[in-house]
Amino acid sequence: MPLAKAAVPRAFDRIAGTYDLLTGANPGYRRHLRESAARLEPLPPSDGPPRVLDLCCGTGLSTAALRDAFPTGELVALDASEGMLAKARQKTDLDARWVLGDATDPAAAGVEGPFDAVFMAYGLRNLPDPDRGLANVLALLRPGGLLAVHEYSLDGSARARWTWNAVTLGVIVPGGLLTAGTADIYRYLRRSVLAFDRAEQLRRRLLRAGFRQVRVHEAGGWQKGIVHTFVARKP
Repeated sequence: MPLAKAAVPRAFDRIAGTYDLLTGANPGYRRHLRESAARLEPLPPSDGPPRVLDLCCGTGLSTAALRDAFPTGELVALDASEGMLAKARQKTDLDARWVLGDATDPAAAGVEGPFDAVFMAYGLRNLPDPDRGLANVLALLRPGGLLAVHEYSLDGSARARWTWNAVTLGVIVPGGLLTAGTADIYRYLRRSVLAFDRAEQLRRRLLRAGFRQVRVHEAGGWQKGIVHTFVARKP
């Protein structure tokens, strides 16, 4: 039976221990996160260090990218998977406040704004209600604040779809079975990307949510046409 979105956090619990191993074998994965985090500029003027929220932080790889981009920033990192968050907390070199909660409504988990920037890597696609999630992110940002959505969002070309199917079926799903003994979340990954917004659709979704100045950046390597970063500003 296909994995439902409501079951995604528990599925991540089961593969948390091997997640970094598999992503480490993905060429460009961490570099692309760092590049996307660095695109969160210019931030609105502030009297103190920037406050940055990392939604769907997983094992903290995106949080590490944000720490590189904002060495003195106040980082808050949230995820719905207890297992993934436990792995993130083990990375003692990361100075962040770790929060267990649903990225659809961070305020319900005690996350309070305003933030200068919000980063969401590979997470918006997994929310049961992405539009509600974006509305809540908008509310947490200060005026002029930035959101970066780093996501598998195909460009609509036949090449991107073919490459995605080939890599997931030929490498990622077997890799999940080999490293974690289960591939449910990786099979879900393949299907969810095919069903999610294409890049232009996601750009328009951000505009409908009230964001402005939406910039779209395409990743390189095999992810070309597959991974995009959408940087948008709150008016």
